[in-house]
Amino acid sequence: MIWHLGLALLLHHQLFTSPTYSAVVSPQDPVLQVGSSLTAACTLAPGLEQHASFLYWTLNGQRLPSTTYHALGPGALSVTLHNLNGSQQQSGDNLVCHGHKGEVLGGSCVYVGMPPQRPVNLSCWSHNTKDLTCSWSPGGPGETFIRTTYTLKYKLRWFGQETVCTDYSKGPLTCYIPSGLAIFTPYEIWVEATNQLGSASSLTLTMDILDVVTTDPPPDVQVNRVGDLGDQLTVRWRSPPALRDFLFRAKYQIRYRLEDSANWKVVENVGNQTSCRLAGLRPGTVYFVQVRCNPVGIYGSRKPGIWSQWSPPMAASTPQSGMQMGSCDAKSGAQTAAMRRELKQFLGWVRKHASGCGSVSIKLYDQWRAWLQKSQKTRNQILQGDKS
Repeated sequence: MIWHLGLALLLHHQLFTSPTYSAVVSPQDPVLQVGSSLTAACTLAPGLEQHASFLYWTLNGQRLPSTTYHALGPGALSVTLHNLNGSQQQSGDNLVCHGHKGEVLGGSCVYVGMPPQRPVNLSCWSHNTKDLTCSWSPGGPGETFIRTTYTLKYKLRWFGQETVCTDYSKGPLTCYIPSGLAIFTPYEIWVEATNQLGSASSLTLTMDILDVVTTDPPPDVQVNRVGDLGDQLTVRWRSPPALRDFLFRAKYQIRYRLEDSANWKVVENVGNQTSCRLAGLRPGTVYFVQVRCNPVGIYGSRKPGIWSQWSPPMAASTPQSGMQMGSCDAKSGAQTAAMRRELKQFLGWVRKHASGCGSVSIKLYDQWRAWLQKSQKTRNQILQGDKS
């Protein structure tokens, strides 16, 4: 697209609307698509002691080559730009006409961009069924080079008027609806993207508030030792208080990591219980533990909820191992090695079948450890008696 400007328009028939400048640049603030061409003219005010042959142009402060100029008479100079790139700033690129001493005579903002494409990845979640937050991503490459506004709209599926979401305080691609929502009735939700070159709408998301509920992390998370067992910790928590009035069944997950590690290990199969035994840990080590909740089946919804954020990390340390082996003869050393092999086999069985939270296997494991520690204590007393 090329902007052709007539000589009659460029010369003395223009209105000089700004007293600050000594010339008028036309067209003012054009909006063009990437790849377009533009011809603009700088027309001097009547009586100005300047000549077009001494003028020059800059774009964003960079002087344009004189080969792109064309004199339209003693009082007007045009410039032609081909294959324009996207604007370097959303407020528009600055095309400026200068006098022979470098003074600014006039200017125009040039907007070069692309029309928006259909927004994608629209998703929503409700905090305790009280509100609704939706977010999305720009369509295509996502860069339009000019200011693009996004508007979230929603309405009840079978009745009700279209409503515009107004709270974008969480970001330009996120909108928050604080109240006034209905449950047990599907909503239709979509996003419209608009700029000076066009508009596009996302696909419509149809959903019930009950199907996208999330909640606060479980409160009062406590992590404690299990007696003197060096490889276990007990984790306890409470259900999120905001969900007590809803008919639902929660699912929980636990994750834990070593103090000096960034890698979390997740316990998936906690179910709806509010406590869990972590087994197979490293004795004498500090662990960080977190819990999160998924409110499943609120008021009979058939869809799973959305996982909450993780609770604040709680730190606890496992005790030093109670099985400290003393010096012994070759016979007792062989017995100790055999016991260690058996213990390793049993621990492997516990980890495989209990995944950290199996109550029956944990009880057996506790019995095993108690017997082993008692047996070792008796052996040490006999060895000390022999030495005396």
